[in-house]
Amino acid sequence: MQLSDFNYELPAELIAQYPLANRTDSRLLEVKANEGGHVQLIDRQFKDILNLIKPGDLLVFNDTKVIPARLHGKKETGGNVEILIERISGDRQAWVQIRASKVPKTGSIVHVHNQAGETFPVEMIGYDGRFYEVRFPEDVFLLLERFGELPLPPYIEHQPDGEDAQRYQTVVAKNPGAVAAPTAGLHFDESILKQLKSLGVEQATVTLHVGAGTFTPVREEDLSKHRMHYEWFSIPQATLDVITKTQSNGGRVIAVGTTSLRALESQGLNGESSGETNLFITPGFQFKTVDCLLTNFHLPKSTLLMLVSAFAGMGNIRAAYQHAIDQKYRFFSYGDAMFLCRLENTKP
Repeated sequence: MQLSDFNYELPAELIAQYPLANRTDSRLLEVKANEGGHVQLIDRQFKDILNLIKPGDLLVFNDTKVIPARLHGKKETGGNVEILIERISGDRQAWVQIRASKVPKTGSIVHVHNQAGETFPVEMIGYDGRFYEVRFPEDVFLLLERFGELPLPPYIEHQPDGEDAQRYQTVVAKNPGAVAAPTAGLHFDESILKQLKSLGVEQATVTLHVGAGTFTPVREEDLSKHRMHYEWFSIPQATLDVITKTQSNGGRVIAVGTTSLRALESQGLNGESSGETNLFITPGFQFKTVDCLLTNFHLPKSTLLMLVSAFAGMGNIRAAYQHAIDQKYRFFSYGDAMFLCRLENTKP
């Protein structure tokens, strides 16, 4: 597999900059694929999910909560520094991305500030070749609440506001730790969750704390050389039990988003229900747990585009994305959604 296999041209005006008035107002592209290379693309509204999911199916959501993960500060020499949490590694430590004219050296201090004029020191303690490790003077979450800013993705060009604070979280979010939203879940509101439940659709959760590495570009043309970023996940025993029950009764396991899918397939590979995963899914991957996937449209050359291509077939995804562009679907985090089911030849 080559990186260029997963490129496409996207008009900038199709990148959604703001959420729609209501969560369920999005469009939904149903992708009905088969192994013969034929794909049927059906334009729907998101509320049509009520007709696509059947009684006895199981929806698995990621209940991670986005934290105010972007910090602003100054080096001891006075230069500006932006710190973006990648993942929290301890009560007072985290791996971060740093933007500065010259990155602070290990052992140096960055003085983080907020609009109220308060400051605190962050110590640079390490570098793993991709991310920097830093030490906080007290609990990371407490300091982020006072000093942090909502980390909207780099392709969203406005400063985060009160609407973003509410709409860049899913209605099932409860476990803080993500630095990006599990965006497929943004389309659901409480009303549609209740309607699905009344139809006999089961609902369960996993937690996967989405890291900033989800936006890190793939730089290796040869994908076998790409190193996937780590993300922490946990799957409750209750979720594993309802998956077994669903499969035994002939229902489908439907992942709400690629993060839910990565957590479930990581557990399917090694049997571990919690820990860190750097699972990199590319075409040829044999899926063990997930039958269908609800997902947004993903960046060109991204690991998430590779994942959906593995799930539904490269040619089918190319056709779906071209159709979405032609029909002016809204792309990325605040954009529209797709509903996919996996090809038979991707099953073990």
